[in-house]
Amino acid sequence: MRDELADDDEEARAQLDDAFERFERAQPALAAHVAETLGRPLDETALALGYFLALTVWLAFDRAHSAHMNEVTEEELVATEELLTLDEELRRADPAESLDSDDVIAMEQPHVVAFVHEHIDGTLDAHAEEIDVDDVHAVYRVVLVEVLALSYAVRRPDGFPVSKTELLA
Repeated sequence: MRDELADDDEEARAQLDDAFERFERAQPALAAHVAETLGRPLDETALALGYFLALTVWLAFDRAHSAHMNEVTEEELVATEELLTLDEELRRADPAESLDSDDVIAMEQPHVVAFVHEHIDGTLDAHAEEIDVDDVHAVYRVVLVEVLALSYAVRRPDGFPVSKTELLA
């Protein structure tokens, strides 16, 4: 997927536009959330990175789980954002806490988070002098919310055992 999106020609741009339109149709609340963040005045490099990562993350989930994906609702998105904010605050408040919130997300989605980190780090290294680090952080955070929201949206396969707490509910 990385190779498909890396080309910088008319065909690649058309594929990106088509993929973003499919993202907007399949996950309208999530796409709107991403677009809201990327619609702010951002550094051009951070903006390009944001579109690339947001689209790549969605495409990865879509290709791997398309038949088993629920649409992320606005309420689920708000809850995911609040959960991440709370987790970040709790981890910052505990001096003994050795893991950051993104480390916990990486335990559940190691390849996706590694891909995101690779591109964030590469962008920061390549554009260290001219990139706005706060803009990159805003992009990183919206992509983490996207990873979490899409992870929660994957339905468990038929016949997958349920936990005892779910049986009691």
